Amino acid sequence: MTLTKYGFLVYYIIIMDLIAELAEKVKKNPKRIVFPEGDNPEIQSAVNNLAKDRVVKPIVLVKTSGSFSFAEGVSVLEPEKEQERLKKFSEGYARKHQTSPKVAEKLCRRNIFFGAMMVAEGEADGMVAGIDSATAIVLQSAALAVGLAPQSSIPSSFFVMHFGELFGEKDKVLIYADCAATIEPDSQQLAEIGVTTARNSQRLLGFEPRVAFLSFSTKGSANHTRTEKVVKAVEIARSMAPEIMFDGELQADAALIPRVANKKAPDSPVAGKANVLVFPDLDSGNIAYKLTQYLAGASAYGPIIQGFRRPVNDLSRGAKAKDIYGVAIITALLA
Repeated sequence: MTLTKYGFLVYYIIIMDLIAELAEKVKKNPKRIVFPEGDNPEIQSAVNNLAKDRVVKPIVLVKTSGSFSFAEGVSVLEPEKEQERLKKFSEGYARKHQTSPKVAEKLCRRNIFFGAMMVAEGEADGMVAGIDSATAIVLQSAALAVGLAPQSSIPSSFFVMHFGELFGEKDKVLIYADCAATIEPDSQQLAEIGVTTARNSQRLLGFEPRVAFLSFSTKGSANHTRTEKVVKAVEIARSMAPEIMFDGELQADAALIPRVANKKAPDSPVAGKANVLVFPDLDSGNIAYKLTQYLAGASAYGPIIQGFRRPVNDLSRGAKAKDIYGVAIITALLA
């Protein structure tokens, strides 16, 4: 995708229109979002903009306060100086997990874990982290501190992929799942990913989800244990949420292109018009979103982590302030 300077400006405005639209929803009831990596310049820029726009109530965790000037409305905490909170979080974690207070305190002194405990204890409505930490650290902290939602057996994730134009349609949004969390889901887990992603997409964007479970085969064009896994996942997803449209196994072109769908899956309620794509494993999901982002010029918001009792979201370590701003708004909408 080649863009002139002015073409890029128009494309950027279109992308930001989606976030501006979501921001208007958030402003009605601003949520407290904690950012445990408050010493990062991109985080600092993002939270200042969030506070100035009054879309969320940012809480930043820093190693040393006063090293950066935050905007009015940004709450700044130094976990090492928060002795009462450290005691409360450590004792609460030790009781819940039947571990020693010393081990619990060591965990709670880590900014990401401290932030997760703020969410667990109701002192924040959600957390955005990961710009300076591996996804595994963010997920582990959320799993231990916040815990899984009652209906969830695993954490999973999705990306909001936003295109300036796709297939002749301007301002197009697709959802990709799972691209960051579950490496090799079985049929039950894949079904759960599909159902949870569909419901969160509907809640976040307000559209009717049409969920395609992707494979290298369409409707039996190839037989393999991998395609059988996807077919079984579709059956389970339909039983879990009969009100949602699911179909599979479908190849990507059959899921997205009406002309191809008419040939390969003419009776499918989803083929040719899918807006939620569920990938069979983390390899395919992660590769697909990065190729889409860098080759097709799409904007990728996420990964939006799902399956926890309260929203905790991960950032790419290459995230810029505008990306963090968008993820924070999505986190607030899901809180």
